[in-house]
Amino acid sequence: MPGTASAFESPTTTSFAAFAERADYSLLDDLHADPQASGDGQDHQPRQVFSGHYVPVTPTPLPAPDYVAHSRTLFNDLGLSDALVDDDQFRRLFSGDISVAIEPMRPFGWATGYALSIYGSEYNQQCPFGTGNGYGDGRAISVFEGLFNGQRWELQLKGGGPTPYCRGADGRAVLRSSVREFLAQEFMHALGVPSSRSLTLYVSRSETVRRPWYAPNSRSLDPDILVDNLAAITTRVAPSFLRVGQLELFARRARRAAHPAALNELQMIVAHLIERNYRPEIDPSLDFSDQLVALAGLFRGRLTALVADWMRVGYCQGNFNSDNCAAAGFTLDYGPFGFCELFDPRFQPWTGGGEHFSFFNQPMAAEANYQMFWAAIRLLLAGQTEALAQLDQIREGFAEAMQRELEAMWTRKLGLITYDAALVNELLELMDLTKVDYTIFFRRLSAIPEQLSDLKASFYLPSSEQRDAQWQSWLQRWRARISEAGDIHKTSAAMKRTNPKVTWREWLIAPAYQQAEQGDYTLIQELQQVFSHPYDEQSAELEMTYDRLKPREFFNAGGVSHYSCSS
Repeated sequence: MPGTASAFESPTTTSFAAFAERADYSLLDDLHADPQASGDGQDHQPRQVFSGHYVPVTPTPLPAPDYVAHSRTLFNDLGLSDALVDDDQFRRLFSGDISVAIEPMRPFGWATGYALSIYGSEYNQQCPFGTGNGYGDGRAISVFEGLFNGQRWELQLKGGGPTPYCRGADGRAVLRSSVREFLAQEFMHALGVPSSRSLTLYVSRSETVRRPWYAPNSRSLDPDILVDNLAAITTRVAPSFLRVGQLELFARRARRAAHPAALNELQMIVAHLIERNYRPEIDPSLDFSDQLVALAGLFRGRLTALVADWMRVGYCQGNFNSDNCAAAGFTLDYGPFGFCELFDPRFQPWTGGGEHFSFFNQPMAAEANYQMFWAAIRLLLAGQTEALAQLDQIREGFAEAMQRELEAMWTRKLGLITYDAALVNELLELMDLTKVDYTIFFRRLSAIPEQLSDLKASFYLPSSEQRDAQWQSWLQRWRARISEAGDIHKTSAAMKRTNPKVTWREWLIAPAYQQAEQGDYTLIQELQQVFSHPYDEQSAELEMTYDRLKPREFFNAGGVSHYSCSS
């Protein structure tokens, strides 16, 4: 029964005071604050941060906050009553007012620094000081860490105002990007893809921020107007927000002996990562060197599985730098992301991303991020020959491990028993040449059709006789392989659990945030419901809306088919 206490489940939290009792701040207790930070969290101006793992900082409250949405699924997972969204203190905290904090909560939040690398190349250019000491959580402020039903979660405001890492910006997020992140995180969770989660979404009805965006019906590649947007805060939730870029920052400092405690700070944050995200799988009695080797193997497994999952559901991260790569191996930072509709291995929704971060290049981007992770923890094994050799072997095996995950993923998508490279490669070539819808095609294929006509609802363009003959030949050979699996009905059901019925279509999301600007949140609520069961068959009414090809007018449409990272 809901709310029934057990050894593993706490009673449902119905009050803010009971919520506060969940507080348990392992990061603040175990790691070092920036020694130059203010003691009260009033630290909102851009500045260099030379050491320490975090900066105490208070968020900036949204004026006149209005409730937009919350995730009932996550509330249930955390043991929180839905009624909490109407609690004044709860609403104020998650719209940026940490003055409501009561013991044992802390009266300030925290922001973290990290480094930036792109495909294994270190960058300092985006740091306003040119040193890398100003790059980090520019508008993401964690405000709570605690234990819920026996699991540790960190709650972080996105758009909570300026931090020392804000690089001169306002620290805010706009309603548009906040709606996208709020919906996408819970959609990915429902798809079975490891991800940060969404707790609440609030918008200010009086504060606006100006951002570059696209004019109505724009066909421009880059934003062509400035738009005043309502400011918003979405709260994202994860076991931790530790990134590869954080480890990389401390490794850079250790290599150049930036300060006497640099190497120790690196070791502390890696140990904290193990404790926060890997402890059930890593024996604490092992020597630390052995724990590091185990960590490297586990993270490789999580990262390769994650990227294969991304490709399974058509997700493209768009900007998979080391600072956007969670060291716990889940999806993090929904900024320039998108989902592939018309199949294109080079699909890239972000105008600033380039082909190197495109849909089918994500395995290579992941390997580059793993390289930075490996290089960071390698510093902690200096002189330990055997452990270094084991670590290097794990690193050298990344591409092979990634390929195994991809082969297993394609095998599942196609309902096969074993991977068939020729069959998969021919299919991908036909999909690219024919211009099919990635989600509709695989869902229709999951019915294991005998005739090509059953798949043509996923084609964006008419097919030629020659192409149809190629398709029919492939379909016959694939069905012959499917018969090896035995019960065709069980195979079809398994494929439908792998290939979702609905996907994220930006042209259906845009109206939701546009209506929300006017105070109408009904479409957001509808999308929450549709996205909560992405593998289920839909009602006829919903299917007419969500199970259809992208209309022609939305191709090459600024803000829909492509967009900047402006948020």
